[in-house]
Amino acid sequence: MVKTDIEIAQEATITPITKIAEKIGLKEDQFELYGKYKAKIDVKKISGDKEGKVILVTAITPTPAGEGKTTTVVGLGDALNRIGKDAIIALREPSLGPVFGIKGGAAGGGYAQVVPMEDINLHFTGDFHAIGAANNLLAAIIDNHIFQGNELMIDNRRITWKRAVDMNDRQLRHIVDGLGACVNGVPREDGFEITVASEIMAILCLSNDIEDLKENLANMIIGYTYENQPVTVRELNAQGAMTALLKEAIKPNLVQTLENNPALIHGGPFANIAHGCNSVIATNTAKKLADYVVTEGGFGADLGAEKFIDIKCRKSGIRPSAVVVVATVRALKMHGGVPKDQLGTENIEALTKGLPNLLKHIENMTTVFGLPTVVAINKFPTDTEAELALVKTECEKRKVNVVLSDVWENGGAGGEELAQEVVRLADQENHFSFAYPDEYSIKEKISAIVEKVYGGNNVQFEPMAEREIAKLEKLGFGHLPICMAKTQYSLSDDQTKLGRPTDFSITISNIKISAGAGFIVAYTGTIMTMPGLPKKAAYEKIDVDSSGKISGLF
Repeated sequence: MVKTDIEIAQEATITPITKIAEKIGLKEDQFELYGKYKAKIDVKKISGDKEGKVILVTAITPTPAGEGKTTTVVGLGDALNRIGKDAIIALREPSLGPVFGIKGGAAGGGYAQVVPMEDINLHFTGDFHAIGAANNLLAAIIDNHIFQGNELMIDNRRITWKRAVDMNDRQLRHIVDGLGACVNGVPREDGFEITVASEIMAILCLSNDIEDLKENLANMIIGYTYENQPVTVRELNAQGAMTALLKEAIKPNLVQTLENNPALIHGGPFANIAHGCNSVIATNTAKKLADYVVTEGGFGADLGAEKFIDIKCRKSGIRPSAVVVVATVRALKMHGGVPKDQLGTENIEALTKGLPNLLKHIENMTTVFGLPTVVAINKFPTDTEAELALVKTECEKRKVNVVLSDVWENGGAGGEELAQEVVRLADQENHFSFAYPDEYSIKEKISAIVEKVYGGNNVQFEPMAEREIAKLEKLGFGHLPICMAKTQYSLSDDQTKLGRPTDFSITISNIKISAGAGFIVAYTGTIMTMPGLPKKAAYEKIDVDSSGKISGLF
């Protein structure tokens, strides 16, 4: 019987986190213990002389068949350490909403996991709770300002700031609050976002230090006046109190893999409406402590990798040395039209139809962004030699090698060949570039992403988007990078278009400024910032026994 991820994690021998800290050269005053197996790093006391190479792990367009991106990150980190390299992995923290919703836990899988898995997937070190508290403090301050006389003349119909909770709760998407007697506030329409969708999450992950965090919080726009002028957090003088709530959350979290190698897990912005990467602070800290830093971007390369490069790298100065594109034969066949229950049968025709999705992501990494790239195939027992040979042949035509990865079953030992190829690529010449320059207009930046990265023909801007673009450029925000809010299930904005769609147009329905985070969100269609629970949710399988042992988490 195949063991579940949580069973594997619970049977592992976990090393005290003090030993992991010692392994990467941390002294006792450079980290703070959160129990026996977790710690926070005091980055102000880190002065490592290393300049580790960043390895970005991304993937094809996601399918229900699964690709295994996070599992590959963990396995690759373990494999690099196995072949004698000094490596740290840097990942996002999981959100409670998906843990109890559809996705379940998110700490890798099989024998390529980070532990303590239960803690990481639940409350961890309290970072998300701190972000939610800071978010809701600001919401309370806004409504109190209006109640106490509204000196800033905030139009309560144009408040863009929402409350937040780290749970999937569709009931809270659109609410009316402030009802009842006049002492209860001013009635208005309001709503909640899931905590990972809060701009504060994006800010925490893009800030360089606590001073930078405070300044970025102050720059956030919370709404507009009756004369349609932006109102910032600085005008409410809320940034100091919010930063006080975040002073511990900004410190990266140190944990370990099943093979007792170091892992930094910190931050977790949505990959749809935000940039979908772990924190700049964690990545830069890992670079000072290791020769190789293995990290990832959310969803497929069209979202996660593009935002990692065009937003995170642009703002931080981080530059990847190599890219790993993760795929499975099963997922590629699904892109070729095969139903999930028929993926175990050899189907060269469907694989041929689905392969262009992988090839487009390779093209983006090597041609658009100029980065050395390898394809990692997570091998399944049902993959046939003919199917694997076809993937290898088509990738090698693009001068990209394919390596089979078996880290789910064998941990780091199953990723040694991938690790060797990553080391080789990271030493190669690098032609890193962005998809667009800063000086492009908002429309030109969006068009560049659509045409270069997605492969679309053109962009249609709805009237609301046109108005917002004109307003933001007039306010001086035209220089900011673009964060596309798009379905993760297709290169287009239509999730039913699998593979590599052609001859399509992207429709931009709305534009929103995230002035604190420093990017402009371009919405394609309807992107939910507060998910709902499915009819059959992951929470139904989760339980805890009398000894406190959790089961069913993943």
